[in-house]
This record gives sequence, structure tokens and C-alpha cells, in this order.
Amino acid sequence: MIQATEKIWLNGSFVPWNDAKVHVLTHTLHYGTGVFEGIRCYKTDSGSAVFRLKEHVDRFFDSMHILQLESRFTREQVFDAILETIRVNKIDACYIRPIAYIGYGAMGVFPKDNPIDISIAVWPWGSYLGDEGLKNGIRVKISSFTRPHINATMVRAKTTANYANSLLAKREALKDGYDEAVLLDTDGYVAEGSGENIFMVRHGKIKTPPLTAILEGITRDTIMQLAGEHNIPLAEERFTRDELYIADEVFFSGTAAEITPIREVDNRRIGAGKPGPVTQKIQAAFFDIVHGRDKKHSAWLAPVKK
Repeated sequence: MIQATEKIWLNGSFVPWNDAKVHVLTHTLHYGTGVFEGIRCYKTDSGSAVFRLKEHVDRFFDSMHILQLESRFTREQVFDAILETIRVNKIDACYIRPIAYIGYGAMGVFPKDNPIDISIAVWPWGSYLGDEGLKNGIRVKISSFTRPHINATMVRAKTTANYANSLLAKREALKDGYDEAVLLDTDGYVAEGSGENIFMVRHGKIKTPPLTAILEGITRDTIMQLAGEHNIPLAEERFTRDELYIADEVFFSGTAAEITPIREVDNRRIGAGKPGPVTQKIQAAFFDIVHGRDKKHSAWLAPVKK
């Protein structure tokens, strides 16, 4: 269960958590016509700060643009509203969920003049794939579900509709005794997790799928920059499931998953069956940044305190 906080920002005003409701005939509830973001606020020695908030807000608005959702609020207003929502709820560290959706009005696939509503909620949320997974790695399976074709849906937008595919893949993996799923693209190459980007390490080189059939992850971009700073070769290129099996290391990235090592794929041990040195180096560098210990990347942290 979500740990409720006090207030949710809804269309410019704060309402009590339990009063943030929509009509059952809200358009997005029926047709998946919404976009959202997952963002994290971390507690640092200098106070609470949100990791790469500008980039998240930019992607939020990019997703709205792709779906042709016209926001009544500017990027700056949403940016400020996210910080204010954290302040109002007096929370040190949290997960942040902005969502834009087509509200109540006309029913049918075409929404006519229905309003575009935006809400922002924050709540405490620990490790998405578990503290044990962060430390020792998780087990994943190649899903029977395929990442949608680039012309079947808008893969560059973080839409609510796209996550029906992710839900099916995740449910299947959990029922089969795994922690998470890996989806292939329509050509059979490794794409991403149900809610994460994926990286593999082989012969000292990192590979990650190119931006063809995957979401452009902000944590993914962070890792790519960190790899360059640590002189670790990295390439965006396609790879197959069997190359994943013989990788030295594999890990997921994402706002919720952070940097989660993968120790096993389809009952095949990855490397030594535990987080490898490249994964550990990237993971340590990432947590130094988000917790404010790495001052070189302080620009990536938006302070909550005014």
C-alpha cells in the first residue's frame, strides 16, 4: 500500500490526500490518454533535493506534446509545484508522481474539449526492487510480451497506455518466480525492463539498447555520462538475448529501480552471480550524486528548501 501523505497538488491547488478524486468516466481512465513521470527526492547533508528535476519536467511536457495534451500550466509552474508539494507534506525523501490526463467530459475515443488535468503526489518509497536486490542483484526472465513497435505506439512518450504492456510482462515474471521481466523489441533484440532501462557489460565495455524502441531514461542518461567520466567504454547498440546470457555483468536503471544489478537471466547465472566491479562503480557514483556527496554534480540536484 502507498503510504499516504497529507496533500496532493491538483490543478493548481492543494487538496487533502483522500479528496484527490476523479469521475469514473474520466477519459484517461477508459482510453489510457495520460502521461506521467517518476521522480525521486533524496535526503542529503544539505537538505532534501530532487534529482534531475528539470529533465523530468521537460520529458513530462515532451510526452504531453507527443499526445497533443495542452497544459494550462507552464514548465516553470510544474517545476515549482513539485518542490512546493514536497514542502507542504514536510517529507525528507520521497517518490514524486506528476500525471497529466484528459478529464471528465465527452466520452468516446476523441475527447473533444475535455479539460487536461494535472496532479502531483509525493510519498515515501524505498527500493523498488528491494534493498536485497540493490545489494546482491535480482533474477529476471525474458518476457513472452514484446515491446511495442515504434509505429504502434509513441515509445518516446511516457504514457499510461504503454504501461499495460509492462504490467503484463511484470505479472508474468513474478508468477514464474522471477523479480522482473526483460522485453525484446519487435526484431527480437533486447529492449528494456518493464519499467527500467538495461545495460550489459562484456569485456570491460558497457552496452545499452539504442533509442529506437525504448523510453529515453533520465537515469540511463546519467549512467552514460558517468561511464565517460570513469573512462568506461560505452556503446548504444543492439544485442541479443543470448549475448545477455554471456555478459559479465547486467544491471537495470530507472528512477524507481535506481541502479539494480541483475545476477541471473532465464536461470542462467550472469558472470559470478553477484554485482560486478563496473556495476558497483556506477552504482556507488550514482548514490554519491543523489545524496549530495559528489559536489561536481550538484547542479543535478534541485534543493527543496527555499
